[in-house]
Amino acid sequence: MAVITTLEELEALYGQPGEASLIKEVPHLTPRYRALIELSPFAVLATSGPEGLDCSPRGDQPGFVRVVDDTTLMLPDRRGNNRTDSLRNIIRDPRVALLFMIPGSTTTLRVNGRASVTTDADLLSSFVVDGKAPRSVVVITVESIYFQCARALMRADLWNPDRFVDPSCLPSAGQMLAEISNNRVGGDDYDRAWPERARTSLW
Repeated sequence: MAVITTLEELEALYGQPGEASLIKEVPHLTPRYRALIELSPFAVLATSGPEGLDCSPRGDQPGFVRVVDDTTLMLPDRRGNNRTDSLRNIIRDPRVALLFMIPGSTTTLRVNGRASVTTDADLLSSFVVDGKAPRSVVVITVESIYFQCARALMRADLWNPDRFVDPSCLPSAGQMLAEISNNRVGGDDYDRAWPERARTSLW
């Protein structure tokens, strides 16, 4: 197997990026980059820690990541499984990345920066939804931001309803847990209870 081991080999294979690929990256939010964040109901948060890398899906109503100013974003940490993988990583290594997606659009937005975790009471209360505040808020200082080439989502045909997979063809959470735990947890009871448990614990 041929393995590329130097940057020179990589550059020889791919050549140089075009001007548009470089000029789109800036160290602050532009008005149009801000508009994309405010329309996005979903982002993937990447973090790094001593145990390795982590990539966590985050979603809520469009604009759930708050734009404070041209270099500051705030991400409420809503209810989940309490693993706190992302938060643990941020406390030990503040470097983070966000990938924003908007249903129906092939444009994604990438943000790189540094983050901290806060439990400021006034800030938590400003993120209340359905009477419930997040336990913490991730404050992100933007270091670079740019939109991503649309080819990946175009190749995936991600938003085409004709390409949607029938959920019944996929393994359920209960089935996966039962397989991993030798039926100690999960199973049909887990799957039957999950929809209502999720509905009552979104926030």
